[in-house]
Amino acid sequence: MNVGIYARFSDPKQRVESIDDQWRDCRNRANRDNWPVTGEYSDPAISGSVFLMRPGIQAVIADAHKGRFQILLAESLSRLSRELEDLAALYKRLTYAGVKIVTLAEGEINELHVGLKGTMNQLYLKDLAINTRRGLRGRVEAGKSGGGNSFGYRVAPSMEADGKIERGLRVIIPSQAAIIVRIFTEYLAGKSARQIAMELNREGVPAPRGGEWSFSTINGNAKRGNGILNNEMYIGRLIWNRQRFVRDPDTRKRQARPNPSPEWISIEVPEWRIIDDELWHAVKARQAAATKVHGSEEENHFRDRRRPKYIFSGLAKCGCCGGGYTMISATLVGCATARNKGTCDNRCNIRREALESRIVGALRENLMDPTLFKVFCEEFTRELNRLRTEARSDVDAAKAEIKKIDRDLDKLLEVILSGGAAERINAKMVELEQRKKQLEESVAGAGAPAALLHPEMASHYRRQVEQLHTALLDGDETNQIEAKEIIRSLIDAIILTPNAEGRLDVEVRGALAGILTIASTPKGQKARFGGGNAKSRPVDGAALALQVEMVAGTGFEPVTFRL
Repeated sequence: MNVGIYARFSDPKQRVESIDDQWRDCRNRANRDNWPVTGEYSDPAISGSVFLMRPGIQAVIADAHKGRFQILLAESLSRLSRELEDLAALYKRLTYAGVKIVTLAEGEINELHVGLKGTMNQLYLKDLAINTRRGLRGRVEAGKSGGGNSFGYRVAPSMEADGKIERGLRVIIPSQAAIIVRIFTEYLAGKSARQIAMELNREGVPAPRGGEWSFSTINGNAKRGNGILNNEMYIGRLIWNRQRFVRDPDTRKRQARPNPSPEWISIEVPEWRIIDDELWHAVKARQAAATKVHGSEEENHFRDRRRPKYIFSGLAKCGCCGGGYTMISATLVGCATARNKGTCDNRCNIRREALESRIVGALRENLMDPTLFKVFCEEFTRELNRLRTEARSDVDAAKAEIKKIDRDLDKLLEVILSGGAAERINAKMVELEQRKKQLEESVAGAGAPAALLHPEMASHYRRQVEQLHTALLDGDETNQIEAKEIIRSLIDAIILTPNAEGRLDVEVRGALAGILTIASTPKGQKARFGGGNAKSRPVDGAALALQVEMVAGTGFEPVTFRL
């Protein structure tokens, strides 16, 4: 029985040797049971609440499916994960790969351990967050730092008379305080945040996070209280609990969400004042005068999405610095970094309408190339075959579970015949029967896939692209909006690079998934984009459009052409 060993610690302040200590203890256990160690994995200084972004645990899953080991050994279940959902997912994946989980603390892990210990670990995280937040609030109400820092200050622990270290105290950095006063003064004098940022970058003044200044660093968001011009700490007022952080269940990245203003904690800290009240209120008055209100003043909900104003909004990038090409006037687009930060030398502009016509024309010409479409079809076939293989493994797993349910039902029937508690057993049998029905429907739906591509697919695809071009010139606004959305789905990025003649070379990187979806859309139907998760939709062979929708969700290497 080959063994893989996993170790982890979460706090960057912990000793790096903690990994070696965990490995050593696990090696001793493996040697005692004569288990050969074939792999050692670790995730140093990574929280146990993070699963997808841990390279060590991902390597464990990959090697388990390759059959590199049959036992995963760790110090405790909490080293693998403190999230019940993640722990159950890891247990399920390793069990499917034929790998057992053994820990020094709990022994061999089964479903009971996952349920109980996973719940306990998750409650531990919740209690820890509550206790930490309570402690931070106490520090803030005492006039000390509640975590994080602002430009212009540094945290300076001090030694008390009894020898204890007093933490959470801030002191003003004179050089940075001078920059803050300068920003307020120049803004009040009439300079824009963009002009101030460019001047600071030209002088080599480091930004708050050590990079380059941008106008958003200075302007910020008045409602969220961020940005140099909105930070009330500069007038001796500490505002805490403006926002909270929630973890995205898909990416596991933390996202900021504003808290209602009654939940804010406001503390006066006059020793931290940098800006006087007169200058502060004068700047606030100029900000209010410069604000243009469009309809409701309330901030858009985070789920709201706005339709792009122009057909290629957000897709154009500068080939020199990678920054965005945005509208710099009513008709021209240019490098935003060159104009907002002054750190890019690309000053080449282009009329928006000219850029759009060049790209749309190039899409029409390049994407109707029969040779190019043939490459697309080959790539589609390769990806779809991969998805079929995955779907087949899911079907085999479902059939195996059906057989297990049949055995369990037979056992329960024997218990009833021998005088067992029929009422409770009947409820369990109903549950198993329902699960069996779901699995049988899933297996029945996973029939043989249909033919990959129809012989007339290429000619149909050419007609679709021609219709898109016609729709863009149509006066009907609805048709134009739909055509623009489809055109945008064909493009990953537009790279604009100045050449020796002072003009712009345009490179278009196109999305193969969107092209295939257009090619597979039945005549008279609207193309569907966005794809889906191949693991959540079975390949049932009912329609090629569904197959393309699945493949589109996985993504392809983009096709690139220059114009």
